Amino acid sequence: MDTDEIEQELDAMQISDSFFPTGAFATSNGLEYLFTQKDIRRKADLIEMIRVSIVQQMGPTDCIALAYALENSNRGNLDGVIQADNTVFATKPVKEIRDASTRSGIQMIRCVAGFVSHNKILSSYQDSILEKRAHGIFPVAFAVCCSALGIKKEKGMAMLLYGFSVAVVGAALRLGLIQHFDGQKIIHEIKPVIAKAVKDNSDRSLLEMWQFAPQMDIIQMSHEKMDSKMFIT
Repeated sequence: MDTDEIEQELDAMQISDSFFPTGAFATSNGLEYLFTQKDIRRKADLIEMIRVSIVQQMGPTDCIALAYALENSNRGNLDGVIQADNTVFATKPVKEIRDASTRSGIQMIRCVAGFVSHNKILSSYQDSILEKRAHGIFPVAFAVCCSALGIKKEKGMAMLLYGFSVAVVGAALRLGLIQHFDGQKIIHEIKPVIAKAVKDNSDRSLLEMWQFAPQMDIIQMSHEKMDSKMFIT
């Protein structure tokens, strides 16, 4: 690898690291509600929850939006990026999930714009958010940042799903549901699910976007109504 390739790898590591300030540490994707209801007890239950979220929700929505937005970012097509933003925003029926995703996306754009200062699409997308023409939803914001840093589509999709998995595992650790070694085992076991979701959704159009996980929607809405909670979602 030459120096440029090494720097691109470091860029990928930076924005996918849990240290990056997107607020993912404050989300559990409804896991907290399941934990308080004692509906999730074992490592296998947590793996299934992550699997369903990736296969039935994030893969056919967030990944498709990311791929479409990244390709349009690379071409300098802001309208395509905004189209992806508005489309994936409309697929999220739970208000708390939409709001959390938007907050994280805006935070990511703001942070990356702080050290990538001469990327036209990044600046234009940020302006579109301020002008209320785009929402700044996370998978599209992530795609724009990946484009600005020269990160390829499939890698960006894998980073998105890996980051989600780590966030849920991190929430499980803080809730006391699992131990650290179990968390690493879960992340390892979910890798084939991530790889298949990337492969299945990398070349689909926005018209092929879908999601169907009504039980997860209900769990997330129930979490939103909890009187006391540690996590936002």
